[in-house]
Amino acid sequence: MISKIIGPKYIAVAKSWVPNLALWGTVGGVALVHFTDWRLFLDYVPYISGKFKKEE
Repeated sequence: MISKIIGPKYIAVAKSWVPNLALWGTVGGVALVHFTDWRLFLDYVPYISGKFKKEE
């Protein structure tokens, strides 16, 4: 259905960009964790979140 609207040429172009976009998305995610409060993000990782329990 999408191929009827967009066209096969643009679908082929989009498929060629998928690995590049995935790579830059990963780089952006790692940079976000690196430059912000990394514990904020790593508290949601099950194995790592147990290592940084706050003593209350």
